[in-house]
Amino acid sequence: MKLRQLLVFLLILALAGCSEEPPKPEKKTAGSAPPKISAPAPPIPEQQPTQDAAPAASQEKEKSTQTSGAVSQPEPQQEQTAVPEAAPPAKKKEGAPAEHSSSKQPPDPFADIVSGIAQGLQTDSSLEIDSNYDNNAGNPVTQGVNVRKGEVATLTIQGAVISSSAGNTAVQGINVVTAEPAVSYASAPMPSITPPSPPPQDGETYNKAKETGFLSPLAKPLSTFSIDVDTASYSNVRRLINEGQRPPAGAVRIEELINYFSYAYPQPGGEHPFSVTTELGPCPWSSSHKLVRIGLKAKDMDKKELPPSNLVFLIDVSGSMADANKLPLLKQGMNMLVRQLGAKDRVAMVVYAGSDAVALEPTPGSEQGKILAAINALGAGGSTHASSGIVTAYQLAERSFISGGNNRVILASDGDFNVGVTSPEALQKLIEEKRKTGVHLTVLGFGMGNYRDDTMEILADKGNGSYAYIDSLLEAKKVLVKEMSGTLFTVAKDVKIQVEFNPAKISAYRLLGYENRALADEDFNNDKKDAGEIGAGHTVTALYELIPVGAPPLVDPLKYQKPEQKPLPAEGAASSELMTVKLRYKPLHADTSVLLDTVVADSDTALAQTSADFRFAAAVAGYGMLLTGSELAGGLTWPQVIQLAKEARGSDEEGYRAEFFRLAESAELLSK
Repeated sequence: MKLRQLLVFLLILALAGCSEEPPKPEKKTAGSAPPKISAPAPPIPEQQPTQDAAPAASQEKEKSTQTSGAVSQPEPQQEQTAVPEAAPPAKKKEGAPAEHSSSKQPPDPFADIVSGIAQGLQTDSSLEIDSNYDNNAGNPVTQGVNVRKGEVATLTIQGAVISSSAGNTAVQGINVVTAEPAVSYASAPMPSITPPSPPPQDGETYNKAKETGFLSPLAKPLSTFSIDVDTASYSNVRRLINEGQRPPAGAVRIEELINYFSYAYPQPGGEHPFSVTTELGPCPWSSSHKLVRIGLKAKDMDKKELPPSNLVFLIDVSGSMADANKLPLLKQGMNMLVRQLGAKDRVAMVVYAGSDAVALEPTPGSEQGKILAAINALGAGGSTHASSGIVTAYQLAERSFISGGNNRVILASDGDFNVGVTSPEALQKLIEEKRKTGVHLTVLGFGMGNYRDDTMEILADKGNGSYAYIDSLLEAKKVLVKEMSGTLFTVAKDVKIQVEFNPAKISAYRLLGYENRALADEDFNNDKKDAGEIGAGHTVTALYELIPVGAPPLVDPLKYQKPEQKPLPAEGAASSELMTVKLRYKPLHADTSVLLDTVVADSDTALAQTSADFRFAAAVAGYGMLLTGSELAGGLTWPQVIQLAKEARGSDEEGYRAEFFRLAESAELLSK
């Protein structure tokens, strides 16, 4: 007889005389991992009968039901099924270990349940079964319960309820296909249960950049790149590690891992909006190499000094944003941000799914109730027409533009754009056109499973803005409240760095990270070339690994030419300078860049004598290299990264560095 008919019959027998109708059973998907059993499942309602099943309980009591000889016909007032009562399991001394050898029959975990069925299903039991159970006795029959290994099934018995995801179920012998009990029995120890698998990364997209290798200053004396204040990679990688997944290499951007943390760089003084700091020390993963840290610190601004804001929230309300870690989390973060605004600020809101709509016209920041009501009314559903929403949001920002103020579109999405302009290239072109309006862009990423990191990164990079990934309410508070001035208020734009290396001192160099921020050397002096922005209070850090002249070379000596055949400048050979760091930036409302530079002199400082910030940044870089399986990590190991970071914790008021220790330890376990 079919499973559904059988279940209906058992329910009728068990529920005879009960007036309360249980709720509906939870559907199970074939092939899905069994859920972790921590409490009995809720009761389920009586299934609707199939063609072959009895139409109602009153008719069932009067009908004779065939079960291929496996079930006897019940009497109308009978409270027990015709299942033979199970014999109790063999008694054993308390505390004695369970026997699971090939010579002895193991305790039958189903005997108590069968006995409960025979007594009117009043036994409160919950059992989860997977394909690992083997009683070393083939297909035994114990008290009418057949256990066969090889297929996945779940049997749950609670009060008067039986549900099973496998067929072949009969009253006089419940064929439970496979099994390892998920319940603890006095006669058997609790088995280990594999936790459910984390969401797959198959739907997530990343742009994997090729790691920058070592370059000779004789062949390429200049290294030029745009700064990057994004931090999305760190929090996204954290999310993946906390889910028990090793991050794909494309998710790991070393510069964003390093820049997630703040460093104790000095406040700027004088005419420039940020300070420049350099520090030289030994390279922790290669004893013959050196490491240089370049640090920028933008000036802090008191909230009272901040210019008025013209903010347009561009919110993805498509169906893919319905999950709790997407739109609901975004709404909580927006509520926190809005409470930081004042009467001089303006807030508007554009939502988009299959099409876009203005959910809130420009409203003074002092009208908190109106703004929060509009935010809390948001709901998700439909496709994702991002390009339409982008156009509308920029139009709204231009309409309420504040001269000298902070004009910004804040895009919040999972990046899963599927209607209108959807390709990263076309979206990049659209954003590049819109940035000419003077409106900046902040990108906030949410969600998992279908996350489009590559698209979100392009939008932020090309939109004169920053990119953060929000994986928790605490991260939303960090980005939108604690670092609000840095996230929203730009103090310098088109910030570029160019380093010239002294070939008399350096035989090779490489920049760690910033692969997708590299610029042509000639772009450094080109004020028309776009580069990164730095916000109030932000810090930016870049690391260079150097191979000094005289250190073991990376390649064998050349046969047909010698390096000394190219003459070195006399001042370079005599100088103690390793490199010169030059920076260009545009003041906030200017179109002409300003140049400043600083020199890094050679020294032999021991690693222990370097600053805690130097060593911690090096540890984070090592963490990134190990996550990506870098071929340039030398002999670096996870224990070395963890120890280096712990010894360099320094000031950690918010606990972010302590959290990093735990992440590195988890990443080490995932790498095994």
